Amino acid sequence: MNLKTKSFRSVVKNYKAVFFDAFGVLKNHKGLIPGIEKTFDYLDEKGIKYYLLTNDSSRSPEALARWYQDRGIMQVTTDKILSSGMLAMEFFKAKVANGNAVAYLGTESSAHYIETAGLLTVAVKNIDLDNIDHIESFAFLDDEGFNWNEDINKTINLLRKKNMTVVVANTDINYPVSKNDISVAVGSLADMVENIIGKNFIRFGKPDAQMFLLAFERALQDINVKRSEILMVGDTLYTDIIGGNKFGLDTVLVLSGNTLPDMAHIRISSSGIIPTYVCESAVVE
Repeated sequence: MNLKTKSFRSVVKNYKAVFFDAFGVLKNHKGLIPGIEKTFDYLDEKGIKYYLLTNDSSRSPEALARWYQDRGIMQVTTDKILSSGMLAMEFFKAKVANGNAVAYLGTESSAHYIETAGLLTVAVKNIDLDNIDHIESFAFLDDEGFNWNEDINKTINLLRKKNMTVVVANTDINYPVSKNDISVAVGSLADMVENIIGKNFIRFGKPDAQMFLLAFERALQDINVKRSEILMVGDTLYTDIIGGNKFGLDTVLVLSGNTLPDMAHIRISSSGIIPTYVCESAVVE
């Protein structure tokens, strides 16, 4: 059964603001989704506000915005980036005393969010399991920057030896690395470790309502807008679409990322997660 799709232009013109997921919607493994610059030009022309909601906690909002600007999309500025790392940063500011160390799994650049909260950071690879008294919390930030075998095992043993708050700053379980292939994301690593040690972690990012509330409050700084006037655009049913649905937003599932066109109908039917619209992509033709 073929899934009926609509043009993105015909959908987005009816809203005051748009929340975009990033990977699979605006960009992919090759770079920008071809033609996506037309979308930003159209939204500017129509006065439709837009914001990027991403579970990417690997880089700071400044670095995330710079990625688009370096590729000619100057409209994507730091103030339009809303990441799960920002929520994790606010949590650490509120819950962890200054000067305490937070261990993390990820790249050095992903530690930006913890350091911005005024805390010391220590990469898992640099931890001595016989000297962990100074470590107060742990954060899953990125799926790169460490030895998967050695450092994941070290993470498991650290969290078994000492009871501490564990934050997962990116809940994504996978991400596309080519047209047909995916890679394990840090959310999957956190799920595995959580299951092994039998403890519950604190998660930030889509589909959690806190992520959408952050974006909604940001939009309200620019315009007077209701939830019914905001469109959430994503490529994944279990984060973007269900999160937007639960928050009371209309949603668009695009077929340019995680959800392949020939599997979209099956996944929608089997999951019961129903987007308001389905579009081939977020490009305005």
